[in-house]
Parts: sequence; C-alpha cells; structure tokens
Amino acid sequence: MRGLQSGIMAAALAAGLCGGASAGAQSMAPMAAPAATAASEPAKTFDQALSETEKLMVGVAEKMPADKYSFAPTAGEFKGVRTFAEQVDHIIVANYRFYSGFGIDKPTVDVAALGKLTSKDEIVKALKDSFGYAHKATLSITPENAYQPITMFGHTGSRAAIAVHAVGHTEDIYGQLVEYLRMNGLVPPASEPRK
Repeated sequence: MRGLQSGIMAAALAAGLCGGASAGAQSMAPMAAPAATAASEPAKTFDQALSETEKLMVGVAEKMPADKYSFAPTAGEFKGVRTFAEQVDHIIVANYRFYSGFGIDKPTVDVAALGKLTSKDEIVKALKDSFGYAHKATLSITPENAYQPITMFGHTGSRAAIAVHAVGHTEDIYGQLVEYLRMNGLVPPASEPRK
C-alpha cells in the first residue's frame, strides 16, 4: 500500500511539474496526450539544453586566467587528472565527435589537433566554434530522424540519445572545472551574485 501511495504522489508531482493543475484540484485521471508539434520542436528542445550547457562551459573557460590553464589538482585522489586546458580541449573534441554522426557537414578543422591546444585564447575560440558545430547538428533533429539508429565510434544510438549524452558529458566536465576555479580562489560565473 505504501508503494502505491508513493507512486500516486510521484504521478501527482509529475503532473504538477508538467503544467497540470495541482493534485488537490484535479482527479488522478490520466493526462491528455500532448498535441502534435511542429517538426522543429525536438531540435528546439535539444538546442535549448545545449545552449544552457554552452553558457556554463564557456563561462568557466573565460573566467580562468590564462596563466592557470596549466593548473591541475595534484593532491590525493586528484593525482594524474587533466589540466584545465586539457579538460576544455576534451569538450571541444567531444563536441565534434559526438555531433559528426548527425549527417551534417563533417568538421572543417583538425579535431585531433584541437585536443592539444594550450593557449587560453585559442581554446576559448575553439570551444565556441565547437558549440557552433554542435548547434548546427542539434538543429537538424526532427521527429522523423530523432530516434533513427546512427553509428558513432562503433556504437549504435540515435540523435536524441547522443544529444542527451553530449550535454550530460559536458556538464560532468563543467562540474570538475568548477572545482578547478574554486581551488584557485575564483567564483564560477554561475555562482556569482546577481547584480
């Protein structure tokens, strides 16, 4: 009985979060299916998530001083981790590799060389460019192709799954870079007080 009550409460919460009326004002009837959407809706949804992640990642890349791009934590469990520059380079390369399977133009840059950049100015520019490429790919997602299988790095997935994974991967690295900033006495842009 307790499991059923928890399930009902979770469903009620989900209905409220999805724009439905509060559970107290509405019966527990199933929610109506959403109306058909325009072909661009998946692209807009995935692109919005990408934009939010891009803002976070570019923010930390711009915030870290150039002379700290070689910083890497060394104490304890941090021994052997990537430098700040290597972490950002990793995202640049990942953006091109994740999104290159979407059927858009192949990258016009030497992706492997981008993984070896060390200059802050070059890295920030390359990061922004890689997100430009990612946006172009994301905006190509339609209801018809979102779940069609595509192969990337020998694995089969879909544009929707890759777009979700790419954003999650970037946010994982972003979380690590927040720690790098704080270890250098810097407040990440997303944590700065609003003016």
